[in-house]
Amino acid sequence: MAGLAVTLAAVAVFSLYTLRQIAGLRELQTSTVDRNRRDSLQLLRIQNNLHSLGLAMRDMLDPDEPYPLEAWKGQFNRIRLDLADALEKEAHLSPAGRDPGRRQYVANAVSQFFTSVDQLFALARESEDKARKLIRTSLQAQQAALTNTVARLLVENNEAEQQAMERIQQIYARVERQIYVFLAAMLLAISLTLLYVIRSNRLLFDRLALLSEHRSELARRLITMQEEILRSISRELHDEFGQILTAIGAMLRRAEKKGLAPGSELKEELNEAREVAQVALEKIRSLSQVLHPPILDDGGLEKAIDWYLSTFEKQTGIKVKYEKAGVAPPIADRVAINVYRVLQEALNNVARHSHSPVAFVRVRFAPDRLQLEIEDRGVGMPPKGDSSLNRGTGLVAMRERAELLRGRIEFLKPGEKGVLVRLDVPLLEDAAV
Repeated sequence: MAGLAVTLAAVAVFSLYTLRQIAGLRELQTSTVDRNRRDSLQLLRIQNNLHSLGLAMRDMLDPDEPYPLEAWKGQFNRIRLDLADALEKEAHLSPAGRDPGRRQYVANAVSQFFTSVDQLFALARESEDKARKLIRTSLQAQQAALTNTVARLLVENNEAEQQAMERIQQIYARVERQIYVFLAAMLLAISLTLLYVIRSNRLLFDRLALLSEHRSELARRLITMQEEILRSISRELHDEFGQILTAIGAMLRRAEKKGLAPGSELKEELNEAREVAQVALEKIRSLSQVLHPPILDDGGLEKAIDWYLSTFEKQTGIKVKYEKAGVAPPIADRVAINVYRVLQEALNNVARHSHSPVAFVRVRFAPDRLQLEIEDRGVGMPPKGDSSLNRGTGLVAMRERAELLRGRIEFLKPGEKGVLVRLDVPLLEDAAV
């Protein structure tokens, strides 16, 4: 957040700076360059009129000219009107830094020149020679002075325009330099922010990895403890309570044989009690098998799967189609019990939720891997986002057991209906630790 705030503040400051520079540049172009150019156009117009006056006076002094001096009066009047208009416009366009006295000097000089012109045409009606003399002695000098003055004004405008262009170039260079500085500062700020974010993320990921490692260790211990408890309870049920119920049944059988008359009420009650003890013994043995089947310790995973699938069919009525590929290598007890639990949980889900009349179990053995698939043709899993998907702990338990074995478990949709649970685990002891 601090890096973002610094970046946004820098962008805002640089934007204000750039806007001020652009405004100054626009003002410079408007007030100096453009105004000087338009003023120069009016000065060129004045200069052109003065040159026209100079040419007219040259022709008036030509002795071979057939026309009288009065013939140039209309031309002089047109030039006078055009000069007056040009001087008026030039007065509005004159640069702010120009001395007003020089503009007034030009206006006064033009006025004096045309006053002399009026005298010229009045004198021409009396004597053209005197009029020509006036042109040589006064009018041409005034016209030359005016032309030089206007030329100097044009030079000043050009110099002012050149200075303005230099200032514009300086502004461009300064803005360009500031852009480079801004980009460098932004890159530095962004780099520092990204480095801080990367460092924070790395610390966060390290912490998450540590928590995940602790969680995995805790899950391993909990699952190991759970299996030990289940195995202990199973052994206690099978050995202790099984033996007690067997002894009770034998004692009831002996009591039944001790001189009781056939059909007596006591004999029937003893027989009924012996049957109850036998049913309890069978239920305890069945519960012991569910908690931890002894065949898993004695015969291994392969035989435990064969036994459980037949038991599952009898208990649920769901037909199980079993496929096995490969030869089962020696499998560690901790791998075998977790694979067995995943099979048990997946088939329990089929029985409880799928409404499928058939289930498919496929086991593929390899020297270093084992792949287990449980598939049904039922209603399938709820869509993603459905809260019912996360209500039970069965899926979580299967994922935990897969992670505990450094394996991978997937919950797939094989077709239009049904669910495919695929477990892939390594069998090497160092890979499954």
